[in-house]
Amino acid sequence: MSAAELLRTVARALDAEGIPFMLTGSLAAAYHGAPRATMDVDLVVAPTAASLQALVTALTSAHLHVSADAAREALAREGMFNAVDTTTGWKADLIVRKSRAFSQAEFERRVPVEFEGMRLWVATPEDTIIAKLEWALLGGSARQIEDVTALLRVAPDLDRGYLDRWIAELGLAKQWRAAQRLLSPTAPPPPPPPASP
Repeated sequence: MSAAELLRTVARALDAEGIPFMLTGSLAAAYHGAPRATMDVDLVVAPTAASLQALVTALTSAHLHVSADAAREALAREGMFNAVDTTTGWKADLIVRKSRAFSQAEFERRVPVEFEGMRLWVATPEDTIIAKLEWALLGGSARQIEDVTALLRVAPDLDRGYLDRWIAELGLAKQWRAAQRLLSPTAPPPPPPPASP
């Protein structure tokens, strides 16, 4: 099973169980024109307790390894669980949508697209950038900053007001400046976004 086949399998199961979802992370960046060599399958999902149990059953029936306990804990804590193809090692991270304002906003802004031969929902370029800046904040990953820089190169018509708002509210100014420096290493650093009220 390839990464695309894993995505297709998980997306079909989500659709079948009526669970709203969106593609995010490196595959979303690839859709927006900024691919990288290694791409993970990251999906934000919004299940109910009943639809989550049905999803676990469906994914298990599709020969993926899924821990029902991990899925239930992810729902309770707004965390993450995995669906793994144990034959190839490909893994899909299913991230339960958080109740905070940004997570609600990015989910409402998701757009329907055709990608890898399937119809699904994907995070906007702005929300992909913000999510990657936040992953960089949480894990200190230089790869996330490089992904943001790649997105900035290929998506010139970004909603800068929207970016400024969430970069300020989520405390991502340092990561944003790092991405800007990679984008134009000889330019002076950009001014920080306005502080949130």
